[in-house]
Amino acid sequence: MTATRPGRAADPARESIPLAAVRRLAAGLLRLVFRIRLTGLEHLPRSGPVLIAGNHTGFLDGPLVMILLPRPSAFLVKSELYDGPFRRVLSFARQIPVRRGAPDRTALRRALDVLAGGGVLGVFPEGTRGQGRLETVQHGIGYLALRAGCPVVPVVCLGTAEALPMGKALPRWRAPVDIVFGPAFEITVEGNPRARSTVAAAAEQIRLRLLQHLETAGDPAA
Repeated sequence: MTATRPGRAADPARESIPLAAVRRLAAGLLRLVFRIRLTGLEHLPRSGPVLIAGNHTGFLDGPLVMILLPRPSAFLVKSELYDGPFRRVLSFARQIPVRRGAPDRTALRRALDVLAGGGVLGVFPEGTRGQGRLETVQHGIGYLALRAGCPVVPVVCLGTAEALPMGKALPRWRAPVDIVFGPAFEITVEGNPRARSTVAAAAEQIRLRLLQHLETAGDPAA
């Protein structure tokens, strides 16, 4: 029996025509409001599962990366956003709510489904907005990378905290924003992929690679 390919709504590697149109329109509006410089997209595989790991300094980080990516993607977003006015928008965009503070098996299963279907999954492993210096990361990203066995692409967002300062309702007009993708890499740790020590080692490897990319992206001479 021939397997039936899932429809666009269920296929993480594709997106609905309305969502594609909205993303295209939103990308144009973002480029009008901000001075966006997008570099390193050649590092993003054109097909197959990809785990994108980014730093997190501003509210705009996730929306900017998701909208400007050339491939459809799903990002893990804090579940609190689904309790507010963004619920319908996030559901339409097929984003994945995750409860913070404890392992969220439902979110992890949905995330693995995206990668198993050859899609792009985005994670900001610090877990919350901060200085974006990557002093610590959540271990969930290590678990996902080990289980999926897919390449990890680091991305750094620079200028988003200044473009939309915390507590402000409106962004700064034409504020500069840099979104820099780095070379893809794969996790190289030994041990049981379900063991906490192995997951922690994988998460630390991602943190160090992302920190290295952050330091390079933030150096004008690099």
